[in-house]
Amino acid sequence: MRPAELKALLRQVKLGKVAPDAAARRIAEAPVEQLGFAALDHQRALRTGFPEVVFGLGKTPAQIVAIVRKLHARHGVVLATRCDDAARAALRAEFPKAQVHEAARCVVLRTRAPRLVGRVLVLCAGTADLPVAEEALVTARTMGSRAELIADVGVAGLHRLLAHHERLRGARALIVVAGLEGALPSVVGGLTDRPLIAVPTSIGYGSHMRGVAPLLAMLNSCAAGVTVVNIDNGFGAGYAAHLINVGGGRSKR
Repeated sequence: MRPAELKALLRQVKLGKVAPDAAARRIAEAPVEQLGFAALDHQRALRTGFPEVVFGLGKTPAQIVAIVRKLHARHGVVLATRCDDAARAALRAEFPKAQVHEAARCVVLRTRAPRLVGRVLVLCAGTADLPVAEEALVTARTMGSRAELIADVGVAGLHRLLAHHERLRGARALIVVAGLEGALPSVVGGLTDRPLIAVPTSIGYGSHMRGVAPLLAMLNSCAAGVTVVNIDNGFGAGYAAHLINVGGGRSKR
C-alpha cells in the first residue's frame, strides 16, 4: 500500500464507507510476501515513500520476473536495476508495456505516469560514464522527479560545462558522474549553490583502480556541499537527489 492509498482508505473510514475492521485488515494484509527465494516488503512505501526496488544482479530472469509481477500487482510501480541482457529480455517479453532502458540496465513497470516535480540535473563527465548517469536519471524520474541529463561535459573542455551555467542554477539537486581523476564534481560545486551528489565510476586506466581513485578525489573535494556515493552507484544518487528535490518529504504516489 502506497501513502496515497492509505490516505484514501482512511478518508473512506472517516466517511463511513469502509468499516474500521475492514480497513485494519487491508493495512495489515501481507506486509511481507514470501516467495521462497525472496521476501517482499510491501510496507516499504509507507515508511520511505517508494516501493521496494529490485536489484537484478545475482538473480535469475525467472526470479526477477516473479518479483516484478508481485510488486507491480500491489503497488502499481516497480523499478528494477542492474538487469542484464537476459533479464531485460525476459521482462520485455512478460510485460510488453514495461519501459526498458538499455543503457541504464533498468526496467520500469508502472500502471500510470507519475506527476513529475522539481528539477534534478544529472551531469556526465564522459560518454563512457553514461550507463551510471542514465541509471541515476531513470531512478529520479521513476520516483517522481523532473530530471534531465547533460552528457560529456568533463574537465578536459570546461567551456562545454560553462555553456550550461543557467541550467546548473535552475536545478534543485545535482548529480555529477565522473571517472578517471574524478575532478568534475569539485568544478561544478564551485559554480552553484545547489546540493551536489558525486558519483565515481569504474571507468579509467590502471592507477584509477576501478573507481577508487575518483572516489578518494571526490571524498577530498574542496568544494562545499559535495556528497559522495559509492562507485557506479547511480541508483543511490538518483534516489538521494529525488529526496532532496522534494524537500525530504515523501513521494505523493
